[in-house]
Amino acid sequence: MRTKQVNLLITLVAVALFSFSCFCIYRITQTNNRLINCRNHILEFKENMLHLRNKTEKNSQEMMKVLNRIKYEITKRENLSGNLVSFALGISTVNRGNYSYLKQTLTSVVSRMTLSEEKDSIVIVSVADSNEDYLHSVVKMITRKFKRQVRSGSLEVISIPAFLYSSMLNAKHLAEASQKLASWRIKQVLDFCILMLYAQPKAKYYLQLEDDIIAKEMYFTKITDFVGNISSNNWFFIEFSMLGFIGKLFRSEDLTHFVRFFLMFYKEKPIDWLLNDIFQVKVCDTGEDLGNCIKRKKQIRIRYKPSLFQHVGIHSSFPGKEQYEKDVYY
Repeated sequence: MRTKQVNLLITLVAVALFSFSCFCIYRITQTNNRLINCRNHILEFKENMLHLRNKTEKNSQEMMKVLNRIKYEITKRENLSGNLVSFALGISTVNRGNYSYLKQTLTSVVSRMTLSEEKDSIVIVSVADSNEDYLHSVVKMITRKFKRQVRSGSLEVISIPAFLYSSMLNAKHLAEASQKLASWRIKQVLDFCILMLYAQPKAKYYLQLEDDIIAKEMYFTKITDFVGNISSNNWFFIEFSMLGFIGKLFRSEDLTHFVRFFLMFYKEKPIDWLLNDIFQVKVCDTGEDLGNCIKRKKQIRIRYKPSLFQHVGIHSSFPGKEQYEKDVYY
């Protein structure tokens, strides 16, 4: 009787040990699979990080290459030790085929300054087009129509060398039609950046305009009075037009920071969108309440109303595109 009980006990222990062994083998296999999956995720994450790092390093290298080229070209072309004026007004222009708004734009911008305001400012027209005929036509029109301003140095025409763009305009990952539009937007960002850096050492403030706008009567007087009466010096930039990148006033000393940000993401978005993004980076803290961030934005992003500049161009600088955008606050 006792022998049978011992045998039964041994059998139960053996079954228990076998079951436990099977369970352990199952858990070990399951853990091993999890470790393999975990290792695969780590390897994938590492690969993604390396790809991201390489992409970031490449973008940074391109950015610094452009900045160095721009600085070299400015130093080569200009004597930067001259006296500063208060305002530099930047206008970038390209060939629009049979349509041109530049003469109308310059007439309204230049003629609506007083003589004293003209002496304390410089209007810079940047011909950002490789078409030599267009460059010559712009120079001819300006030297004839605005002879006095050219002679006094209050109106300049510059031409952006094509080599500054190098290979930065490609958008090969897109379809052909989208690639053309993307390249046009990319070039527009680069055009503005080059113009901003050229104008930076010439004036205390920089006002960004476009080649298809008109300015209101006494616009310059209103700008100087408004800037002079701002009690706080903590503003980021001032908007004298609510539309796009028109009528944006910057301190010249801040332009390098803006340009560096624009050149980091010049292939991602149009420049007026990037101008909004820089606020998100500079002003808003991670996890901060959106309402608080918006309040702070209003304190440093100042908007002047009514707008002092209106967009009048219908035929875009992008071939075949028409645009009817108007500033409703003008």
